[in-house]
Amino acid sequence: MRSISLSAAVSLAAMVTAASAAEVTPLTVPDLPLKSVTYPNGKVMDLTVGFGSGAFHRASDPADVFYTITDRGPNIDCGEDAEKLIGLGKDDLCAGDGKAKIFPVPDFTPTIYEMKIGEGGKVSVVSTTPLKGTDGHRLNGLSNPLTKTTSEGAYSAEGKPVKPSPDGFDAEGVVRLADGTYWIGEEYGASIAHVAADGTVIERLVPKGLEGDYKSASFPVKGVLPPLVMKRHLNRGIESIGVSPDGSMLYFALQSPLDNPDSKAYKASRLIRLFKFDPKTEAVVGEYAYELDEPSSFKADNAKKVPAQSAVKVSEMAAIGPDQLLILERVSKTTKLYRVDLSKAATIPATFDDPATSPSLEQLRGEAIEAAKVQPLKKTLVLDSDDLKDMPAKIEGIAVMNPTTLILTTDNDFGIAGDPSYIVKITLDKPLTATH
Repeated sequence: MRSISLSAAVSLAAMVTAASAAEVTPLTVPDLPLKSVTYPNGKVMDLTVGFGSGAFHRASDPADVFYTITDRGPNIDCGEDAEKLIGLGKDDLCAGDGKAKIFPVPDFTPTIYEMKIGEGGKVSVVSTTPLKGTDGHRLNGLSNPLTKTTSEGAYSAEGKPVKPSPDGFDAEGVVRLADGTYWIGEEYGASIAHVAADGTVIERLVPKGLEGDYKSASFPVKGVLPPLVMKRHLNRGIESIGVSPDGSMLYFALQSPLDNPDSKAYKASRLIRLFKFDPKTEAVVGEYAYELDEPSSFKADNAKKVPAQSAVKVSEMAAIGPDQLLILERVSKTTKLYRVDLSKAATIPATFDDPATSPSLEQLRGEAIEAAKVQPLKKTLVLDSDDLKDMPAKIEGIAVMNPTTLILTTDNDFGIAGDPSYIVKITLDKPLTATH
């Protein structure tokens, strides 16, 4: 077990008008070894489970229990990252394809973890729930065989091609319903999926028109999400998902602006799309514009130079009341939590769901946003990690334990660069909302 030393007290930005204080408590993180991988040059990489890509707690759950989820498993860019981490490049392991990924553990199964906070802040794993197909076999995290949107080539640690899989999930967010089932958000399609309590995928919902690429999947697939969702930038799909307290509504957002009409728009845009979704009718009932902060405002990430706008992203959300969301916005080192209220917010004009609309939502800048009658969600800052000493980087999970207590988890990328996982408890001196 590892214990992480962080500051015990911090100051937060106001949730409404007054400053709010918080107590920060580091928790002891369970060691979860995954596999030792040896590359052709003799490089050995000891991998650990990166369990913190998303986190969740239901108000009706035991007060000390929360859930987390892994993403697709260990993966390394075939370009500069492979050279740096392995000492072998794209020509050695990826047949010259610098845009492909190396999957050191190609049979890895994305998994939901049930965690419990014990005495002295020691976190333990209560149970694991690997994702499964309807026939019971375990799924994987491999690239999908996509033809209508971007995908990646995949290679093993030995440099052998790995076949794309329609069963591949790049899971990033998780919520649990009162009946014990889960909904997860994932990046490949991008998609959301309903998952049974035992991990069996009940159905995967992808952008309309993309369902044909999943025809050989081992679970039902429906094309019901807005077609524009398939314009997500590669590896910037649905990384966050939330559920209303009564379980009647889901919320999810793209991690970044869409490639709409192209990647040039994605790189410069600050507008991402946030959706309200009725799981009973399987229909989007609200679409909102969330405006990302400028990269210069993420102070810890500006030590050497200001990151590109595309480095700013939404990595998690949590519903803290009916149509009340807590949004995690970050670069890498700096994490901000914002509260947004959808109850009286304006939706995006329907014309911006048409790919023929020009300029697109993602191409709007400054005064043109208002002129197009787009009203981005009003954001209220709850927390800025730049106000906290020694906060971990790459925070990706939020579990709202009660109106004044948050659990934050990090994604350690399965330790490919030697990074540990972190879990931090934050106790606010004021409730997030009147209801939870």
